[in-house]
Amino acid sequence: MLKGISPLISPELLGVLARMGHGDEIVLADAHFPGASFNSRVLRADGLRIPDLLEAILPLFELDAYVPAPITMMAAVEGDKLDPEVELSYLAAIRKTNPDIAPIERIDRFDFYDKARGAFAVLMTGETAKYGNILLKKGVTPID
Repeated sequence: MLKGISPLISPELLGVLARMGHGDEIVLADAHFPGASFNSRVLRADGLRIPDLLEAILPLFELDAYVPAPITMMAAVEGDKLDPEVELSYLAAIRKTNPDIAPIERIDRFDFYDKARGAFAVLMTGETAKYGNILLKKGVTPID
């Protein structure tokens, strides 16, 4: 354990977050996501919900301020409906450290899969919400 770092952040996740550069992306994947099919760097956070992980990660992680949408989620497949509470719970967690965050971008399922292939890492979570996957684009960490 380290002071000031959430116990939800595993040593492996902390290392990945530290190695990511600006413009790199990480997927926080729901429990149903085929992470290992899309990315060779897969971390586990079994049993943990994405809003809790967002609250733990975002104090350590600068979102990219130079892109229109530093946060991306999967759009519903035709015929499906999104549960608006999923995005609202994510935004509540995100706004604790990023109160002025741009709206979340929604992209087609297969486009999201392509982004997962190119992501720095995929974090498999215990999130069970349908369409619960979220991608974060890292920005430049400010030097105080």
